[in-house]
Amino acid sequence: MSRPFKPYPFSPRHYAGEVPPLVDGHDPIVRPVAIVGGGPVGMTVALALARQGVRSVLIEADDSVCTGSRAICISRRSLEIFKRLGVVDGFLQKGLPWTGGRSFYRDAEVFRFAMHQDDEQSLPPMINIAQYQIEQLLLDQIERHADLIEVRWQTRVTGIEQLPEGGATLALCTGSTGSTGGAGDSNDTAWQMRADWVVACDGGRSTIRDALGLKLTGTTYEGRYVIVDIELDSARATERLAYFDPPSNPGSTVLVHKQPDNVWRIDYQLRDDEDPEAAVKPENVMPRVQSVLDSMGETGAWSPIWITVYKANALTLDRYRHGSVLFAGDAAHLVPIFGVRGANSGIDDADNLGWKLGCVVNGIASPRLLDSYSDERVFAARENLSYGMKSTEFMAPPSFAFDLMRTAVLGLAQRHAAVRPLINPRQTHAIAYVWSPLNEAAGDAASSNADAFSKGPPPGAVLPECRLLQRGNDGASTAIHLTDLLGPCFTALRFGADAEDDDAWQQLQRTLAERGIAFNAVTLVKSDTPCTAAAYAIDPTGHLHDTLDATPGTVYLIRPDGHVLARWRNGSAAAAQRALTATLTI
Repeated sequence: MSRPFKPYPFSPRHYAGEVPPLVDGHDPIVRPVAIVGGGPVGMTVALALARQGVRSVLIEADDSVCTGSRAICISRRSLEIFKRLGVVDGFLQKGLPWTGGRSFYRDAEVFRFAMHQDDEQSLPPMINIAQYQIEQLLLDQIERHADLIEVRWQTRVTGIEQLPEGGATLALCTGSTGSTGGAGDSNDTAWQMRADWVVACDGGRSTIRDALGLKLTGTTYEGRYVIVDIELDSARATERLAYFDPPSNPGSTVLVHKQPDNVWRIDYQLRDDEDPEAAVKPENVMPRVQSVLDSMGETGAWSPIWITVYKANALTLDRYRHGSVLFAGDAAHLVPIFGVRGANSGIDDADNLGWKLGCVVNGIASPRLLDSYSDERVFAARENLSYGMKSTEFMAPPSFAFDLMRTAVLGLAQRHAAVRPLINPRQTHAIAYVWSPLNEAAGDAASSNADAFSKGPPPGAVLPECRLLQRGNDGASTAIHLTDLLGPCFTALRFGADAEDDDAWQQLQRTLAERGIAFNAVTLVKSDTPCTAAAYAIDPTGHLHDTLDATPGTVYLIRPDGHVLARWRNGSAAAAQRALTATLTI
């Protein structure tokens, strides 16, 4: 249940649903990929596919980007993904960066946390930006790829049939009632679309999941939160604020986040005896919000924009690939909001799936590669759920025992630093695929001696950020970061300046290009190392060499999603080629 009150300061554009030319009620064009659900996850999948030249159709039941702030915290990992998709600038310009937060018990501060941030980073650890703004920024980028991404607004999926020969047929309904979930009216058009692959990004109440008879499993929590967006002009700094048993709302937990455009997000827990339907009525919400603002010392005028109610779930499908249908985001898993893993884990799903599905559609990879998407992202979901459940059990204790433990921790935290980490919200972080079929295939095929390293990211992990200098063909140096070297392609990071190997790496790039495989080899040297390459990157302080335990001859092979595929103490173009071949033919 949700209640919009007024237009947001950031006004979304609205789009009319259109029906394509049909033949006997069918779209005659077989789509390579149909993406069901036009939220942040579905849009990210579409953009990831477009970067590989893959056409897709994005099917959305609503007539515009969403209403309400919904997901509001975008992590550094998600920003890195948006950076590779060429859309990060809008997020950095619009979003409010933050690095930590404070927790209070009654009227006393009991905990502060700070996320990792140092001079090597190119992106903030977190930004606050409302979901309707996220979607609009992604939609703006989609419109720049109109030749590859088709958007079908006001189009609702009513059924799906997987075909014996592969692919699926979607039953669709387009019209003014397409977003209502009802049966439609005489102005609606029912039609069918055939697609080779279907990506279900249609949310926690996924129609695709229900149509296939699939069930999420896990834990559902009884505690409920009211989520309120208000408009309030305040100079207060951007940080995560948590209030436990505050005098303004005794017995409740309150979370506060500042957003762009003078919008504030306030979440407060309902008591077990409160009726959720009554709780979202304005006459019940307004006094609660006012008491929170009073306790914070916020005296400015404010007005409500949007109200809804939330119930925490920690659920996942056992597999994310079912024939020609792949699940991502809330359609695949429901993660508690505490620790902001919901949208961020979905964006990570899209990043992982995008390059793999693109390789399959382009004919350069076996469809079995998509099973690794399920393996890796189910593992990541279970990691996220384990952290999210710990946070939920502290934020909204599910039993008397948990409540007793939390009360004890909060009571002791002001005077005993040792217990304060138990209040830590465990913010989202990049998940390392410590076991993955891709790690094993690449390592076995190319004799990767990953165990020879004493530190640095192993196969499956994400690269750390680092400041570098890029030397161009003209001899000029430009300040960059490591993530600037990672595009939507496979990347080999070569440490050292062995000129004899240059020809082999250039030949590998040409060979892979002929097969349609995007690949780039980057030479990295320390500032005191001569290099004959036409273009290369310099590690001026040696920090990257140290962090990756790299010596001359070291090679890190990076996947298009920024995870390490393989690493060698003494790498070669031939070893990299064998690793890539094994990955794409797994």
